[in-house]
Amino acid sequence: MGSPRFWSWAALVAGVLYFFLPLAGMFEFSLRARRGEYSLQAYANVLGDPQFRDTFLYSVVAALFTIVLGVLIVAPTAFWVRLKLPRLRPVIEFITLLPLVIPPIVIVFGYIRLYNTSSWLPLTGTAAGTNLLLVFGYATLALPYMYRAVDTGLRSIDIATLTEAAQGMGAGWFTIITRLILPNILSSLLSGAFLTFAIVIGEYVFAALLNRPAFGPYMVWMGGNKAYEPAALAVIAFGITWVCMGVIQLAARLGRHNRVQR
Repeated sequence: MGSPRFWSWAALVAGVLYFFLPLAGMFEFSLRARRGEYSLQAYANVLGDPQFRDTFLYSVVAALFTIVLGVLIVAPTAFWVRLKLPRLRPVIEFITLLPLVIPPIVIVFGYIRLYNTSSWLPLTGTAAGTNLLLVFGYATLALPYMYRAVDTGLRSIDIATLTEAAQGMGAGWFTIITRLILPNILSSLLSGAFLTFAIVIGEYVFAALLNRPAFGPYMVWMGGNKAYEPAALAVIAFGITWVCMGVIQLAARLGRHNRVQR
């Protein structure tokens, strides 16, 4: 009994050291902006940069629109497939996995080819159209994670019985989805939403090739032009990602607690 426990702890410690030692080294380097002393000068430089605020705000707004679009597409589709078309589940799952197989650069070049200024729908001809195209691209990249989060939530409840009961009381499909199904899979929706947020914040290819002022290209630009600020920016981005993961875990626990109470 002692030996397996020892090796389990040894593997855990090795994993923690492997992942967190580079982070600790990067954090220590980010504190060396002032020669001969540790300081938060690099973080002050990053947070005080107007470009940081503009690009981060742009990506946050894009992430919110992407989350709304993803929920509007995925939630009704996953609900309908699980309720009425279970034979199509393998097909839908295959389609949702395509963004993991097709490189993002291929997708964005396809967008540019289809929606350039000489095409039938010149979305790239205006800033609003390009922003819309960027949100569609982000929703495509987040599709595998959003779909599986929603599908897992639907699997945890008896949607057939709930739907039949709601229909028996005269509820329509819109009411069933918005007032019955979505509240019961709220924790799963939040998981998909925060995963989408983390993807959008760090995405580079779509924003760079569509020439959008997003946070991902700003991080790459910072890495090529500054010394200590890129390390500080990486630590900030890492912290944002971990906050999102912590909120996901909290939402999952609250969802399980609410289901137990019900």
